[in-house]
Amino acid sequence: MTSSVTYENWSAISESFSVDNDTKGALEVLDWAYKNYPDEKIVYSSSFGAEAIVLIDLIYKVKKDAQIVFLDTDLHFLETYEVIDKIEKRFPELRIERKKPALTLDEQAAQYGSALWKRDPNQCCQIRKVIPLQETLTAKEAWISGLRRDQSVTRKDTEFVNKDEKFKNVKICPLIHWTWDEVWSYIRQNDLPYNQLHDQNYPSIGCFPCTQAVLNGEDTRAGRWSGSGKTECGLHVK
Repeated sequence: MTSSVTYENWSAISESFSVDNDTKGALEVLDWAYKNYPDEKIVYSSSFGAEAIVLIDLIYKVKKDAQIVFLDTDLHFLETYEVIDKIEKRFPELRIERKKPALTLDEQAAQYGSALWKRDPNQCCQIRKVIPLQETLTAKEAWISGLRRDQSVTRKDTEFVNKDEKFKNVKICPLIHWTWDEVWSYIRQNDLPYNQLHDQNYPSIGCFPCTQAVLNGEDTRAGRWSGSGKTECGLHVK
């Protein structure tokens, strides 16, 4: 099967989905995605944060054996690995790959110096996240992401179906119209496992050296690379 999606019609496709339903179009978008792309051509890149847990549950309703990739930087919190284990038990048919970088932490330190994330976080993200995802997407036509419009200014124009200039394929974002409260309402209503750091004021969870709790009233991504001016790991920028 060859997808009918092209860079010329992706905007029209995004506008064709209705947001006037229980999942604000998310389930409809996922159903469309898995019908339009063969199994080997689509993957969900999951952080296993709150949005990811919602997406995994919705994906499971559409495609029980969907392929999911987790970019395992070897720098994640213990709580992140714990929630992955719980998800694997809750959704046993899912094919979850823990994708590691080419360089171990010791090899990265030998080549770039210790604690690269402090001196050059962009380079660290490039090695441990961007390149591994690039490798994963080489053979793919589309990937699914849990971006929401209200997460940050840089994400406010995200569509359901996006032309991905960085990875040269289609990025599908089913949760763009969801709010943070709606994400949590869904998790609680469906009794889904989630990262326990969320209960400690960690709304956005990445690698432990670059993630901290946020203060009340702060942006949900304020705890990522705090004080550095960096706001994205590089996966969602051109």
